[in-house]
Amino acid sequence: MKELKILAVVVFFTLLTYWGVEPYAHSVMHKHVESKDFKYEDLKPLKKRGDAKRGAETFVNAGCTGCHGVQAANIPAPMDPISAAASFGVNPPDLSNAGALYDEKFLAALIKNPAHALKVEHKFTEGRQHPMPGFYGVGGDMEQEVADIVAYLKSISKNIEEITPKMAFEDACGRCHAVHYEKWTQIGEKPKFKHEKDELLFDAKVLDYQDYLTKYMGKLPPDLSMYIRSRGEHYISTFMEDPQALLPGTSMPRVGVNKEAAEKVVEYLQDSGDLKRDERDSVGVIVMFYLFVFAFLAYLWKQSIWKELH
Repeated sequence: MKELKILAVVVFFTLLTYWGVEPYAHSVMHKHVESKDFKYEDLKPLKKRGDAKRGAETFVNAGCTGCHGVQAANIPAPMDPISAAASFGVNPPDLSNAGALYDEKFLAALIKNPAHALKVEHKFTEGRQHPMPGFYGVGGDMEQEVADIVAYLKSISKNIEEITPKMAFEDACGRCHAVHYEKWTQIGEKPKFKHEKDELLFDAKVLDYQDYLTKYMGKLPPDLSMYIRSRGEHYISTFMEDPQALLPGTSMPRVGVNKEAAEKVVEYLQDSGDLKRDERDSVGVIVMFYLFVFAFLAYLWKQSIWKELH
């Protein structure tokens, strides 16, 4: 019984440290922010019901295709990522799945006032303009035109269920953040090269893009390969939802994704940050069963060997 009492004491203090001391220390060192369920209550809801057909015309007439590609509508990107970054600081996203990934209030606010929607107005003062110009209408009711554009983006997008975690991450985060473990760079997934000179050329393009991005953001956004393990799911989720709440003054814009898209981004980071996660979870059950059986047999063996000394 003495050994069991020692084991109980060890288990107690281990659990106290794991569930008590460590979370408390973490809460003191890191500000805790509760999620607002990606509702973006600071943004105004759409006042009009959009028409996708009119929205397609407005989208083109407003000049959106001058910066954005829309593969779903066979509209190619006007510039390659390096040229786009040289012009804007970052490569504007393809908008094929914007209607499924992003909250519609966020999309409407982004169209009208990008710096406000992204919560980076502190970066654009003293005459400095956000690289995406605000929309002031094309001659009609501006609120209706914005609603039409949002309806158009939603009409061409895949359903959120069809969008994979990888697609969600690449669209929402992948133009600023690399994921080394997945061979993802800010200009796309790094392919396998037959010739070293081709790989060096690709790496040079990545460095050029990163230079433009660093100048635009103030510092190079971090590689996210291990962020899910170093920061945790809650931190990443709330940071996506409102970066300023966790890090006031940061250059990272509010992403604007809806709750379902955010969950897909987190899932991608969980998989990339722990490639053996599913395998480890399945093996863990077997290991725990083995340890339980081994401990039981060891206890019986101990009782058999030492019974005459008790």
